[in-house]
Amino acid sequence: MMGGACSRKRDQQVNEDSGNRGIYGRYCKSGSSKWLGNSISRLAVDNKQGKTKCPSLMELCIYKIREDIDKYSSFSMLPRDISQQIFNELVYSQCLTEVSLGAFRDCALQDLDLGEYPGLEDSWMDVISSQELSLLSVDLSGSDVTDSGLIHLKNCTNLQAMNFNYSDQISDHGLEHISGLSNLATLSFRRNNQITAQGLSVLSGLVNLLKLDLERCPGIHGGLVHLKGLTKLESLNIKCCNCITDADMKPLSGLTNLKELQISSSKVSDYGVTFLKGLHKLSLLNMEGCPITAACLDCLAGLTNLETLNLDSCRIDDEGLVNLTGLQRLRCLELSDTEVGSNGLRHLAGLTSLVSINLSFTVVTDSGLKKLAGLASLTSLNLDARQITDAGLASLTSLTGLMHLDLFGARITDSGTNYLKNFKNLRSLEICGGGLTDAGVKNIKDLSSLTVLNLSQNNNLTDKTLELISGLTQLVSLNVSNSRITTAGLQHLRSLKNLKSLNLDSCKVTAYDIEKLQSTDLPNLVSFRPE
Repeated sequence: MMGGACSRKRDQQVNEDSGNRGIYGRYCKSGSSKWLGNSISRLAVDNKQGKTKCPSLMELCIYKIREDIDKYSSFSMLPRDISQQIFNELVYSQCLTEVSLGAFRDCALQDLDLGEYPGLEDSWMDVISSQELSLLSVDLSGSDVTDSGLIHLKNCTNLQAMNFNYSDQISDHGLEHISGLSNLATLSFRRNNQITAQGLSVLSGLVNLLKLDLERCPGIHGGLVHLKGLTKLESLNIKCCNCITDADMKPLSGLTNLKELQISSSKVSDYGVTFLKGLHKLSLLNMEGCPITAACLDCLAGLTNLETLNLDSCRIDDEGLVNLTGLQRLRCLELSDTEVGSNGLRHLAGLTSLVSINLSFTVVTDSGLKKLAGLASLTSLNLDARQITDAGLASLTSLTGLMHLDLFGARITDSGTNYLKNFKNLRSLEICGGGLTDAGVKNIKDLSSLTVLNLSQNNNLTDKTLELISGLTQLVSLNVSNSRITTAGLQHLRSLKNLKSLNLDSCKVTAYDIEKLQSTDLPNLVSFRPE
């Protein structure tokens, strides 16, 4: 999120309620299963921009079928790949109804992605289950399907992936109906208040499970013991389950194939972390917000395959970072909102594989940033902290590969922006500490790769700023809220044809002004403030 107050706390890994549904996403058997909907949407965009694109014969046929869907009673005689594409298009365009779904009975469809589809309930399940052994993946997230509806899936024994996120009408009884689906590799019940530790006993028979997502399931404490036999499990997400304690970590100690473990916002402490010492295949460990201290980090020293480590909002200080020196494969490190300071950064100097570091809301000062100067692989750096100034930015000029630089609350002035000239590859930049004027923006105008620019809270910026950045034609998102920009300055945005998001809150600009600009010059603008 961009704009708002001068300091903000952001979860950079997962926005749980956004379109990005976490590390698993929605299962897709092949990259081709959603091509049709995307191609038609691209066609619409092309037409809107005045381009001409000749659709394929298949596109035209399927689009026509969608328009006349009420005329068809069955697609079972069509080749499976054709009926799958018709189904995908109906879902994409939200033209699928319970009646039209009936035409897909016995069509041997493989992938039914109906996540958050309106009106989906138990009465749809008979047709869904008629795909039987052909059905490989089904997403019923956010639906009104109940425990009774899951009975229909018992004969779909080749199912490999099932997604029931945000489906709070499914309880332990519903889990019983999927106990025989031993081919399942991916299972997700994110944000479910009905599933309990007892219900998880059903999972013990799913011996081929590779990915399990139980994020925001508050009743599962004590149930992880039923995972002990799932030795193939590679990914487990139990983040935001504040019922999880140290005792729940013990059953995980034998899951030696685990590569991804998310336990953020749980009650796991230093003692619980000791049970992770033997999980040598871990490449991702998310402990954000857990009550752990620097003392537990010695347990991580042997996890040499770690590539992503999230210690955001943990009780970590400089002392514990010495245990990270052996993690030579570490690529992403989150230390936001910890007590890490300049002295601790010396332990990171040898982690030359690092591509992303978040030091926002830490006590790191300008002098400490000199210790990062040798991390040539860095592409993303978050320094949202008030004590960072121009001097700190000067220490980083050797990091010419930076693509994302967050100085949201840092005290950067016009003078400091001179150092930005070293970062020719920047794609996103945030400087919102209030110290910029139009003179400083002159050093930003030549960063031609920028797609995201946030200069909010700099209340001395004027229309001249918009004139200066008018050459940044790759911009997709622009935030210059809380400034002195007026309606007269909007003319300089006409060249930013790729702009999708524009924030001019608390400026002398109205929604009508922006809408007028959108209609005449910014065809891709879909989000703007004021609105």
